[in-house]
Amino acid sequence: MEHVSGNIYDYPVYYDLVFASDWVAEFKFLEAAFKKHAEGKTRRVLEPACGTGRLLFRMAKKGYVAEGLDLNDKAIAYCNARLRKHELKQSAWVADMCDFTVKKPFDAAFNTINSFRHLSTERAAVAHFQAMARAVRPGGIYALGFHLTPLEGIPSDTECWTARRGNLQINTRMWPRDKDPKTRMERFNLRFEIYRPTGSIRIDDCLALRSYTWKQFASMIKKVPEWTIETAYDFSYDINDPIEIDAGTQDVVYILKRM
Repeated sequence: MEHVSGNIYDYPVYYDLVFASDWVAEFKFLEAAFKKHAEGKTRRVLEPACGTGRLLFRMAKKGYVAEGLDLNDKAIAYCNARLRKHELKQSAWVADMCDFTVKKPFDAAFNTINSFRHLSTERAAVAHFQAMARAVRPGGIYALGFHLTPLEGIPSDTECWTARRGNLQINTRMWPRDKDPKTRMERFNLRFEIYRPTGSIRIDDCLALRSYTWKQFASMIKKVPEWTIETAYDFSYDINDPIEIDAGTQDVVYILKRM
């Protein structure tokens, strides 16, 4: 097996397959959340850190005005190429999710699978929510999904899963590398083992993510008064089963309301 080290976001075909398995459950949940928690109709949606646009693309197909932004130009090119292939507007652009502007406010926004945790400082996180407050209209929502660090119990921070599409199979493993409690930065090894008819390769990357307990997140979001925590769900994506966040909570989708 050929071995390479690199940024997984520079391999959008593989990245899209690895993280696309739950898109149906996420999509249905987001639509239900728009209907349940956003005031008025949701027609315009925004995905910061959209990557390959696995959800943005489906939103556009469903008839939403869907736009997204990401720092990785390869992921954005992949996203726009897929939109173009399906005769949809190429609506993704390269930008920093801490510093961007939009021409017209959106009705709702979403950010899942820990993308928010790539922001390595409190200052960056606050800047992100300030930018999002400018991008989402009052009464709109922001669905934000990520892993919390539990204050009780043992963190579930090792994951393995397999994804297939046609003759392509990718085995993925993610496990902790090191954690710095002082800076709240955690590094995770991420491995893609890719099996194709033409041969197999292994890609190794290291993800640096900022950690949040539920108390730390609640304290941080108060610094941006345009947002309030409306409710929360877990990764079962059951719109009829909101959760009470406590010291043992790990998987959470916050529904933030734009005031």
